[in-house]
Amino acid sequence: MNKTNNPKLKSFAQNLRKNMTKEEKRLWYDFLKNLPITFHRQKVIGKYIADFYCASAKLIIELDGSQHFDDDGIAYDRIRDNYLSEFGFIVLRYSNEDIHNRFDGVCADILKHINLPIE
Repeated sequence: MNKTNNPKLKSFAQNLRKNMTKEEKRLWYDFLKNLPITFHRQKVIGKYIADFYCASAKLIIELDGSQHFDDDGIAYDRIRDNYLSEFGFIVLRYSNEDIHNRFDGVCADILKHINLPIE
């Protein structure tokens, strides 16, 4: 399996990149884009699309809206995270509220996982 190229999801991922949520925009433009390592937005990995992906850190970052907190969303995310962890990825999840209310803490946590110094 080519875990980063799923033609069925490619156009969907491109659309998601063009239409990021305000929380995704904030994390991307105010933090991830400026890091000295490469992150990708809306990256196809197997049968899923990761919000943010860093190959060198084997890290996936997911921003979760309200749909992720009902029973179905929790179960789906658990299956998805298990699938991605089988490929050696670490999946970090932050709620949209985390981005709004503790952005600096989210950034510090990400830096900890990619082994970059906290400024």
